[in-house]
Amino acid sequence: MFPLFDLSLQMNGFPMQEAKAKLRKIQSISEEDYEAFIENKKQEIVHFHLKNNSSYQKLVGKTTFNTWHDLPIMTKKDFQKPLVERLSNGFSLKNVYVNKTSGSSGDPFIFAKDKFSHALTWANIIHRFGWHGIDFNSSYQARFYGIPLDFISNKKERFKDFLGNRFRFSIFDLSDVVLERFLKDFETKKFDYINGYTSSIILFAKFLQQKNIVLKNICPTLKVCVVTSEMLFDEDKILLEKQFGVPVVNEYGASELDLIAFQNPEDEWQVNSETLFVEILDENNTALPYGKKGRIVVTSLYNKAHPFIRYDIGDIGILDEKSTPKKPILQQLIGRTNDIAILPSGKKSPGLTFYYVTKSIIEDDGNVKEFVIKQTKIDTFEIEYVSKTELNQEQIHKIEVAIALYLEKGLIFTFVRKEKLERNKSGKLKQFVSLLK
Repeated sequence: MFPLFDLSLQMNGFPMQEAKAKLRKIQSISEEDYEAFIENKKQEIVHFHLKNNSSYQKLVGKTTFNTWHDLPIMTKKDFQKPLVERLSNGFSLKNVYVNKTSGSSGDPFIFAKDKFSHALTWANIIHRFGWHGIDFNSSYQARFYGIPLDFISNKKERFKDFLGNRFRFSIFDLSDVVLERFLKDFETKKFDYINGYTSSIILFAKFLQQKNIVLKNICPTLKVCVVTSEMLFDEDKILLEKQFGVPVVNEYGASELDLIAFQNPEDEWQVNSETLFVEILDENNTALPYGKKGRIVVTSLYNKAHPFIRYDIGDIGILDEKSTPKKPILQQLIGRTNDIAILPSGKKSPGLTFYYVTKSIIEDDGNVKEFVIKQTKIDTFEIEYVSKTELNQEQIHKIEVAIALYLEKGLIFTFVRKEKLERNKSGKLKQFVSLLK
């Protein structure tokens, strides 16, 4: 098959061949030399940003540093100002990759990557999926993701799906009638793998369980299922493997960074040590040894356009005691779960649906700092938010239009501006919480 996926990235200015060659070179470094390689890359990226990024200089308070642990911990709040103020010298909105975080942790922001760094991200993803026999240029993907519903954005995403050889199942409505249609597609299409949001895929597996169907029996080409964006619990993995009849692979990543960890063929959650440096820190920002639980703090080793140095991603985890600098293993990830919203019509929507709703209030002026959405009754939701200025009627109307589009009409939303929002024990905000029993 013609390598449309690679070519589409190359045509968009992402140097895929160079990135793949660089990844191979990194992976060829021996275990004994790897720690020195990582230390060198850490020093290199910090020195670059201290010299070329005024935003990072202000955060550090100087243009030099003595030890790694002197460097401040970055959080999402450090990025809630216009993107142009955060770009390094030599980079502009015209020569970088720009995207928005999902806001699943309640702290949305816009970020940038230089094009080589983004190409390296894709090279790494392609390599990891290859562990499980998946080739993005030829393997057919059943994609359980959201999709923008406005005409232009929708068509763009559909075109990307075509280039990526994937068929998208929109997850905004996961009622039984819709899941029945999903099942028909699996009967008629030769899917190689499933990829998408954990909660949506679990709902589909539960639907199959009710009908006593094993998906592999009706779609024999299916090889593997890769879940992402939300926590996968052990009992859910058992359910998925039983109802799909294929192995289930757990992916952990962050759009602003990279793939963070991916399940390898030995069933280990292997951390990406090629392009990231992952630390586990305690409440005093002290690095913890392997086997100890703490905050996951990540450094992007190649992104020169925008600093992510000792960046607290908002999750809690443990690195396995058998980890090495070249092959860290994530023993446990704590957090990243999302509830399901059940609506008056009987429609079920995963919490990540609210990403597409809240996109309408994520502006690049940094006004809305944090938000959480609570379902208090079957038809009633409360949006609590922290902002410099109160949302105006025009903004509220935009949100209400998005709610009707992505969820359903007739829902009641109230907007409550607060000084600060309640956090859970890990210090993380959960973007959507259902208070229904």
